[in-house]
Amino acid sequence: MMRDTISTFINKYRKELVEFVIPFWEKHSIDTTHGGFYNSLDRDGSVFDTEKYMWMQWREVYTWATLAMSEYAMKEKGKWLGFARQGFDFLHARGRDAAGNYYFVISEDGEPIVAPYNIFTESFAVMGSAALFKATGEQRYKDAALEAMDHYIARIDDPKGKWNKRLPTGQRRLSHGPYMILANLGTVIKDNLGISDYEAKVKESVDIVIDKFWSDEHQALFENINEDFTIDLSSCDGRHLNPGHGLESAWFVLQHAERNQRPNLIPKACKIIKALLDRGWDKEYGGIYYFMDVLGKPHVELSWDMKLWWVHCEALVATLMAYRMTGDGAFWTWFTRLDGWTWAHFPDEKYGEWYAYLNRRGEPTHALKGGRWKCFFHLPRALMTCIDELKKIRI
Repeated sequence: MMRDTISTFINKYRKELVEFVIPFWEKHSIDTTHGGFYNSLDRDGSVFDTEKYMWMQWREVYTWATLAMSEYAMKEKGKWLGFARQGFDFLHARGRDAAGNYYFVISEDGEPIVAPYNIFTESFAVMGSAALFKATGEQRYKDAALEAMDHYIARIDDPKGKWNKRLPTGQRRLSHGPYMILANLGTVIKDNLGISDYEAKVKESVDIVIDKFWSDEHQALFENINEDFTIDLSSCDGRHLNPGHGLESAWFVLQHAERNQRPNLIPKACKIIKALLDRGWDKEYGGIYYFMDVLGKPHVELSWDMKLWWVHCEALVATLMAYRMTGDGAFWTWFTRLDGWTWAHFPDEKYGEWYAYLNRRGEPTHALKGGRWKCFFHLPRALMTCIDELKKIRI
């Protein structure tokens, strides 16, 4: 019975990826004139904004390169690899300032629009370039990945640098995001480049996530803590929780633990997953809240109770990975609950792909399939990763 259930999930996830998600982006996203990709796609795939958001651009390079190496490629390998190559060529040539930092937004034809204030662009440049190196063996891609990785690490303690809007008199915080991303980059570098040059820094980041941003007292993974690793409950910023971020971070820790022989991290990461789901699940309408306040006070973000596609994608991966590693049936129960709610609300049966933004009741608030924060990344990565995890489960 369990074997049949797993096969059903695998077939459903594969069909969604191959028949609905990949074709949507292949048909609508590739900019064959200028290079790179169109990110802002309406429900039917039509382009509603030609500006190119660099997170989304590099994420798409990574996804096409990864797909080209996958079991799903078959006759499509050369075409998908071509999409990744042309994206790299455009972004590497037009997307950086004189110091080698990647801009946040560029125009359709590659003119800079928004300064390189956000180092996550570098992190996705690492991922895209590294995947291309593994797919092709070409040194230029490895060089670009390592250059971006060095830029990322150099800025991790002061991510915004001279572009920071906060004045020095304000409380300085450590943000969870840069550390969780580095935990994943360590795996990406090891898997795609075959090197371990950054292991010490990656290990430090993983330990900071597990030991500093997580609070046993509050059973919460905080998004912002003080520089001395203390928690500030007097401000909205200090009380801010992002369940989706925490779930994504937790499965990054699980994959780090497995690849680096650190089994002691697995119970800690699983504890975080359970706590985030227990707190973050909407007990009235179902689904996971976007943002929360650890003390239940009013949240500064008006979108706090929305249900977002990427949050549920990361939750599916986290619960499945935790179940596969521990055999704890509670994670399988969570996975099936999440799967049921997610498939009932996000997929668009008419045009394919998924809605991004739902209100608390699970109704779409926006028709777009791609935009400033949504692209060809979280959903295909989740579908592929879940399929891989399901195949590894021992029955």
